[in-house]
Amino acid sequence: MKEAIATSKAPQAVGPYSQAVRAGEWVFVSGQLGLSPQGEMVSDKTSEQARQVLENLRAILREAGLDMENVVQVTVFLTDIQEFQAVNDVYAQYFKPPYPARCCVEVSNLPRGGKVEIAAIAKSG
Repeated sequence: MKEAIATSKAPQAVGPYSQAVRAGEWVFVSGQLGLSPQGEMVSDKTSEQARQVLENLRAILREAGLDMENVVQVTVFLTDIQEFQAVNDVYAQYFKPPYPARCCVEVSNLPRGGKVEIAAIAKSG
């Protein structure tokens, strides 16, 4: 059985998907962009978008009764791999050891002109 997770403290889903889905002890958070909860891109700067992405991720996790330490895996999408260090610097402010497993890939484009998107998997307990 699965349950949709939604919060007004992160941008609303703009298509046929959920902000997150709980399946047992697992929570799968959809890719988050640097959009404010009102749906506006916060900045043209990758680092500022990354900070908003992680704030959105945190808000969704909290709605599910979890937090960043529950995250076990993340996938980072960047439109410019040269921005990896800028994103990594922000990322390090949100995650502490033991860090989640992670992959990072460069993509040709992201919705809404985003420069970074992050999806996550978290586990309760």
